Amino acid sequence: MPRSDVPLSGFLNLDKPTGLTSRDVVNRVLRAFGKPKPKVGHAGTLDPLASGVLVVAVGPATRLIEQVQRQPKTYLATILLGATSDTLDADGTITPTLDPPIPSESQVCDALASQVGTIDQLPPAYSALRVEGKRAYDLAREGKAVELASRPVRIDRIELIRLDWPHLEISVDCGAGTYIRSIARDLGDALGCGGLIATLRRTRIGPFSVDDAIPPDPDLITLDSIADRLLPPLAALADRPQLLLTPEQSAAICRGQAIPAPADGLPSLSDTGPIALRSPDGSLLALAELDPSSHTLHPRRVFAPPVPPRSSELT
Repeated sequence: MPRSDVPLSGFLNLDKPTGLTSRDVVNRVLRAFGKPKPKVGHAGTLDPLASGVLVVAVGPATRLIEQVQRQPKTYLATILLGATSDTLDADGTITPTLDPPIPSESQVCDALASQVGTIDQLPPAYSALRVEGKRAYDLAREGKAVELASRPVRIDRIELIRLDWPHLEISVDCGAGTYIRSIARDLGDALGCGGLIATLRRTRIGPFSVDDAIPPDPDLITLDSIADRLLPPLAALADRPQLLLTPEQSAAICRGQAIPAPADGLPSLSDTGPIALRSPDGSLLALAELDPSSHTLHPRRVFAPPVPPRSSELT
């Protein structure tokens, strides 16, 4: 049993089934706790049609959700060609294309290749993006026009696994903010036949793999199982530089003070991402930012209670 006086903090790697919203999964985790309930949130929304890796943060680790969301992702998708959808997937209103051209495998590969790299991608109207303070999907469901701007996204790889008209299967490695539904739409437009997502499965977010994920079955999501399977907050920062602090440095960071940066082992000055500072016991203490002018580390997010001032600091 977890100690009642030590709040749980970390990440659950869950395999969301189709039919559930990401919020449904969060609610299942919340129900395992008594009162007061900890903060619980998810990193990277999966639509009800989609399945696969959903990383759920518990306790103070919810402050690291954005660090998980920025991690690269891998998806397996089945695209239905010869039709379009208002939601860009099979859950929407599907409109068959009249006499659609049937593309060859080489034409499909060329169209997919044109979407690899850093590209401008138009998000779906049915998305969680905000337009004048409202979710785009709420406006779309009300029948209102949704105008979203294209934005740059990074797509590292698209591999054609199988083409069997009107279906094709692809594997995609991509960066944060990429919509696989938009890939299906843009592929269909390029081929002149239309396209939509029929099935979608996320198999990886950074270090979180579907091979290690568990289903969010109510019988499996208990307080004991959460405590046993909770991954440490550092899991969200596996790709970031890490620095093990001395007790004196840790105390300074907890007081909000900057500390000298080591001479080497830190990112180049062009890397503006966070640096993970670890307590002497190895756990995550804080996220810091490197000030290149003074070569000091400034705490930006501290995950430990403030250290009482030393007696010499009292007035």
